Amino acid sequence: MVSAVFHSPLEPLPAPPQEATKSIAISAHPASATGQKHLKIKTTPWVAHRWTALSRAFWQRVLPPACGLALLLGLWALVSASTGRSIPGPQETWVQALEVFNDPFYRNGPNDQGVGWNVLMSLQRVAIGFGLAALVGIPAGFAIGRFTFLARMFNPLIGLLRPVSPLAWLPIGLLVFKGANPAAIWTIFICSIWPMVINTATGVQRVPQDYLNVARVLQLSEWKVLTRILFPSVLPYMLTGVRLAVGTAWLVIVAAEMLTGGVGIGFWVWDEWNNLNVKNIIIAIFVIGIVGLALEYALIRLATALTFEEVKA
Repeated sequence: MVSAVFHSPLEPLPAPPQEATKSIAISAHPASATGQKHLKIKTTPWVAHRWTALSRAFWQRVLPPACGLALLLGLWALVSASTGRSIPGPQETWVQALEVFNDPFYRNGPNDQGVGWNVLMSLQRVAIGFGLAALVGIPAGFAIGRFTFLARMFNPLIGLLRPVSPLAWLPIGLLVFKGANPAAIWTIFICSIWPMVINTATGVQRVPQDYLNVARVLQLSEWKVLTRILFPSVLPYMLTGVRLAVGTAWLVIVAAEMLTGGVGIGFWVWDEWNNLNVKNIIIAIFVIGIVGLALEYALIRLATALTFEEVKA
């Protein structure tokens, strides 16, 4: 049997559940002269809290970088005006940048190529030199940090060679490799290897001795000690060395390409200087900075994904 409950027209209907009117309350008013209904929306504390959070995020994250960029543009315009426009201002450089990036991958010969090809060639040299440095530097750092004899053997050599300017190695590369491209890669290699060796070795030396003592008691092989104990502990130090090495490599490749010529962002800067095209030089400066910032951000994201923080009880 099905039972139904009927309410008298004079009896008030049951109130709707509280959750139904939790977020937004809408009430309709009588029609206006045009026959349209007006809706009155009443915000709740949750909406106000959400709006406050978004406003705070804007003030903390968006506004400071915008102010910094505005300050840079203002100083740039002031310097341009004070030098009689010998240094192009922001507006002139922007117009030139639109023209440059309208076709960044054109080719009119071996020494006349778009900025896109020059950036890609520089990144290729950095990738090769940096990759070779990682293949050599990271294992060397593990060995130097793990064995005291090797640390005492190589520390004086590293201390002697690390302060040498990377460009001082460029003539050696030209003499040995007989070519500008391998010489530039050699320069990237020699300047990228030191941060990875030093940071990796420091990380190995800071592994708690208790971990190694437990491994000795359990008679773990050197490979298991490396993969199960050393590598997870050293990973943050190693990634820090990688970040420093990539930043240094990107700095050095520009200077090396200015000296060796060919295709590359550094050569493009030098070639535009020979043509007295200051606008393209300023554009190249921003391109170099943006690419370096992108590399740094990518490595920061990688380090964040591969490392973890210890949870303290």
